[in-house]
Amino acid sequence: MTLVAVSDAGPLIHLAEIDSLELLSTFDTLLVPETVYREVKAGGVPNGLADLSYGLVEADERRIEAEELDAGERAAIAVAKERGVVLLSDDLAARKAASDAGVEVHGTIGIIALGYSRGLLDRDEAVSRMRALQRETSLFVTEAVVERGIRMLDEQ
Repeated sequence: MTLVAVSDAGPLIHLAEIDSLELLSTFDTLLVPETVYREVKAGGVPNGLADLSYGLVEADERRIEAEELDAGERAAIAVAKERGVVLLSDDLAARKAASDAGVEVHGTIGIIALGYSRGLLDRDEAVSRMRALQRETSLFVTEAVVERGIRMLDEQ
């Protein structure tokens, strides 16, 4: 099975904050809209981003009518919908808009779980990184979400 995903800025930033950008190599193809790349670059290109294999893609974010979302989130949803690929986002409004549009969505916790299922991490390392997301990053994630992520590991 070939895994293709498009990311908004959130997972790129949050994985970089815990030195885990390499987990995005779990995807056979990773797409990053140019709008998202510019957003991430404006905050300083995260360490490790240059080491990732990803394709920069153009996207017409105007195709997604969701004023509560920023241009990068709209661009990522547009690419995911147009190409029928998974969206990577931690933003609740973006996740809802994508789901409403029929797009499969995974957040950073899900990326870590996928890294575990594909053998990039053992269970203890996956749990440690999920907990680090909560403690060491700018991502707001509740204990309940982390615990649900850990249960995902145990169900695999």
